[in-house]
Amino acid sequence: MSTVTSKRRLTAGAALVVAALMTTTACGGGDDGDSGGGSKAKGAGFNAAFNKVANPSTKKGGTLKMVGKQDLDSADPQRAYYGFAWDFMRFYTRQLVTYDAKPGAASTKLVGDLATGPGVISDGGKTYTYKLRPGVTWEDGSKLTSKDVKYGIERIWATDTITGGPQYLMQTLDPKHEYKGPYKDTSADKLGLKAIETPDDSTIIFKLPKPNGDFEQFLAMPSGSPVKASQDTKAKYTQRPFSSGPYKFETYKPGKSIVLVRNDKWDKSSDTIRAALPDKISMTISANLEENDKKLMEGDYDVDINGTGMTQSGRVTAVQDHKDSVDNMQTSFVRYVALVHTAKPLDDVHCRKAVFYATDFAALQQTRGGEIAGGAIANSALPASIKGHSDYDPYGVLARKGKPDAAKAKEELKACGQPNGFTTKLSARNNNPGEVDTAEALQEQLGKVGIKIEVDPIDGAEASSITGSPSVVKKRGYGMTMSGWGPDFPSGQGFGQPLWDSRFLSETGNYNESQLKDPQIDKIFDEAIAETDPVKAGEIYKSLDKRILDQADWMPFIYEKNITWRGKRLTNAYMSDAYNGRYDYVSLGVVK
Repeated sequence: MSTVTSKRRLTAGAALVVAALMTTTACGGGDDGDSGGGSKAKGAGFNAAFNKVANPSTKKGGTLKMVGKQDLDSADPQRAYYGFAWDFMRFYTRQLVTYDAKPGAASTKLVGDLATGPGVISDGGKTYTYKLRPGVTWEDGSKLTSKDVKYGIERIWATDTITGGPQYLMQTLDPKHEYKGPYKDTSADKLGLKAIETPDDSTIIFKLPKPNGDFEQFLAMPSGSPVKASQDTKAKYTQRPFSSGPYKFETYKPGKSIVLVRNDKWDKSSDTIRAALPDKISMTISANLEENDKKLMEGDYDVDINGTGMTQSGRVTAVQDHKDSVDNMQTSFVRYVALVHTAKPLDDVHCRKAVFYATDFAALQQTRGGEIAGGAIANSALPASIKGHSDYDPYGVLARKGKPDAAKAKEELKACGQPNGFTTKLSARNNNPGEVDTAEALQEQLGKVGIKIEVDPIDGAEASSITGSPSVVKKRGYGMTMSGWGPDFPSGQGFGQPLWDSRFLSETGNYNESQLKDPQIDKIFDEAIAETDPVKAGEIYKSLDKRILDQADWMPFIYEKNITWRGKRLTNAYMSDAYNGRYDYVSLGVVK
């Protein structure tokens, strides 16, 4: 498909979406939904789940039907890293602290879950103490104890068996990796990690070698979930996790389907977060995106679990014909181009700046669907949901409304010794909607100042072994990689450390795609992480953002928004900032 044809098609679709949304009379939601779980609910209105609850209800029963283009990366809480999987795991896992079940920014507040509240912090930010709620049990009715929490967390250290999940807790509690995990633990109870103490069944104490202001964010991840040692099947645990939440597994057919049913041993009085409205939750995996959209709109499914937005054709139909069931999801994802510092001539800051000036950000925005369906033009490397985001705009991107400055691009090319431009290669994932089209648009833009780009489409499923491998990047001749990124948790550390900290560079599964090795950036991370006041940490992250932009290390171009379908049967639907704008799945109900 040619660049011009692709851009015309996408821009035309975007125009239809914008026109339809501009004519809606239900912006911000309506009041025609079911408020008590009675008769069949109508569409609650465009954006009815934005910063409020669409179709609020407390009525129980029915089956919540979910569909997704891909399966969980793992059902094992210590091994999962997909954002939508973390959202789904609220059905069957619990943590000491978790995100509040409220719409919008209020969802980012950490509240007690298994614990009675957030931790009691002492010893200059190095000790966290928690008390467990009474009445918390496993799906077999046995008492859930502090030792179960410790054992679950210890599984992260078994890196030869428990692979794929985040390792923040291990890096924070045991930075020298002295503990070898419970499967190699020689202590009698397999609870030998010294950084976690369990003086009794209701108390758990964490001893950090040095303060980390985001420590409770780590505990809120599914990797902080308890696991009952007698039920731990190690690598096979993903096939049938043991539930501490309101639902348990009935069946799991990897790559095909999941069915959860009620856990009758779960006690609502011990859980202030989970509504547990449906009797059953079904999840169907189908790679046919257009068919998924069609079945969502026909009512066969209630919600897209992946939460990455509808297809081009799906969103046009949805917005034109069913806009009362559409939400314009503001995510925390940033679409970006990493500029590879080890690829000449992009090792020169002026050549990197030339890319910034030559890029038509407004055209890239239109290629991705316009401001409503695609997102706002990005200036800061950090998304707006992260403290540290600012209006800093050193290349005048916002001042020029996204339009390029060819004269300044040519000045920068001259300054880096490439007055006639240069040649390099750009990767783009062919199974990520719109990414190859966007890369081809950028190819055309940079070509106008002599920067010749070869676009190389890659399978997104193989990205970790291609763009995630510095040696493969070098072998293939990539100078740029196009991708998207959302925070692991809502802070500068949770968004940026894997992307820009040199200590996160690795030969496989690498996300520092620019291959930055900047001691100043590493130092800024250390200073911000040690700050326990999130507002003060945000000011430190502003200096990080400024340095990355001043050095043209990494080029953000869109703060992503999606058009997402909200099924007419859904009750209690709201978009959660804590889960990157997806609905908080554990609160959803359905009208039977």
